[in-house]
Amino acid sequence: MEHKPGQGHMHGSEHGSEAPHDSDQLGKRVGALVAIMGAFLVVVTIESHRSHTHAVIAHTEVNDQWAFFQAKRLRSHTLDLGRDLLAVLPQTEKTATLSERYTKEIEHYAAETKEIQEEARKKQTEADLLERKALRFDLGEGFLELGLVLSSLYFLSKKRLFPWIGGLAGVAGAVIAATGFLAR
Repeated sequence: MEHKPGQGHMHGSEHGSEAPHDSDQLGKRVGALVAIMGAFLVVVTIESHRSHTHAVIAHTEVNDQWAFFQAKRLRSHTLDLGRDLLAVLPQTEKTATLSERYTKEIEHYAAETKEIQEEARKKQTEADLLERKALRFDLGEGFLELGLVLSSLYFLSKKRLFPWIGGLAGVAGAVIAATGFLAR
């Protein structure tokens, strides 16, 4: 065959002289499995990150609530100390009035700190739940990633065992992550 200018040089493989394209049906299924696990992984990863963010915010609110509780307790103790100091002074109408005022404020702080403490415990319960959810999403994410890697090893080794184990890991990851949505 004569080579003419303007025509590209053709190799035998460009004319179809290679074997007809074998369609790897299992490879196609494994590819679909990897794509599905990848989609699940995206959702689970986003939920994991969101859960951790919410948990951090909740823990910050818990810490703030306990700091508020401590501030109120400190004020109450300061008033209690003031009342004790008034008790050692000569009793006058002024010291009696101040002592009575301090006693009322101490009672007020006692009621306030009880409410603040209850709120802090409630927020702690919420934060603990968010942590449990985040942990489930993390575990689900890890198993989905493991499933992707194991399933992808099929393409390097052509060993059928890899997509089976990878698929099981992916299913386990999806189930564990689903429990994160259901956690109460």
